Amino acid sequence: MTDRHNKIDYIEFNVSDIEKSKAFYGAAFGWTFKDYGPEYCEFLDGRLTGGFAKTAQVNAKGGALVILFADDIIAAQERVKKAGGTITVPLFEFPGGRRFHFADRDGYELAVWSDR
Repeated sequence: MTDRHNKIDYIEFNVSDIEKSKAFYGAAFGWTFKDYGPEYCEFLDGRLTGGFAKTAQVNAKGGALVILFADDIIAAQERVKKAGGTITVPLFEFPGGRRFHFADRDGYELAVWSDR
């Protein structure tokens, strides 16, 4: 068996505009991208790969919550806002750290947490 066996290996988002999604996640989190034609783009966050698939209608509600880690959560929150994201759950503390939720330009809700 490989080290990847039974682990999350890829995440894919259906998006309305690949270029806008690339601009948002590139600005907010420094992700890099590899285009596979006009309707698909792979992203790399430095550890995990995933994709943006262009679709006519985005259904961004429901499903699993993707949670990103940040060494500096305040700076991450500011980058999300500057990139055009909307804070949906303000920064809060929990045992072990702090977290906030945001919506990207297509309405996907993600979260960012830090142990600091």
